[in-house]
Amino acid sequence: MHELIEKAWDNRDMLRDEEVVMAIERVVEELDRGVLRTAEPDGNGGWRVNDWVKKAVIMYFPIRQMRTMEVGPFEFHDKIPLKKRYAQLGVRVVPHAIARHGSYLAPGTILMPSYVNIGAYVDEGIMVDTWATVGSCAQIGKHVHLSGGVGIGGSRAIVVEGVRVCQEAVLGANVVLTASTRIIDVTGPAPVEMKGIVPPRSVVIPGTVPKKFAAGEYGVPCALIIGQRKESTDKKTSLNDALREHNVAV
Repeated sequence: MHELIEKAWDNRDMLRDEEVVMAIERVVEELDRGVLRTAEPDGNGGWRVNDWVKKAVIMYFPIRQMRTMEVGPFEFHDKIPLKKRYAQLGVRVVPHAIARHGSYLAPGTILMPSYVNIGAYVDEGIMVDTWATVGSCAQIGKHVHLSGGVGIGGSRAIVVEGVRVCQEAVLGANVVLTASTRIIDVTGPAPVEMKGIVPPRSVVIPGTVPKKFAAGEYGVPCALIIGQRKESTDKKTSLNDALREHNVAV
């Protein structure tokens, strides 16, 4: 199965083959049951990433068809089924928590209104609190409380009324943009400051600027434009890769 997934990754025409489709679906089924993981402890204090399993997750999308799913009065239209049989799994799920098929939830997991994506592994004794998200292929260990609003995977950026983020811009984790936020382009020989707009293709990270108060000088939040997305960057590439191009930790 491993070898077949790798071959299909290099040759996407193989996604038409029934054998390949069945192999991908088997991987996702085993992820759903916790038999396979996209990453796992290596026994020496580190982690081993199973790239071939992650590739199967990615290729699961093109082999699936869009369909309508009805849950009581709610309707969804997606390619990935919702996880089922929570009572048998020993998992408590509070409305409106969502977990996708292909995610593993260990017995004793509690999902408050939250989201768990395909490929994620949530070990025993976990509470995923309100509006927390466990991203695709994220790995959560035993007896962890993911507090309200926590995001595992992806970036937590905040954009409020009065700000326009233009086409193909990338906002790093913890960027906060309000109408009064100082947005400073630091890519040239002198800083260029603006408010209320992030220009197209900008790569933005959080920063601070000094400001004097009666009690002294302190750093206040701002947003720094540190570069532009390269024309060579494939639009399908993750936003994290766009940040890594500028040596930003993600």
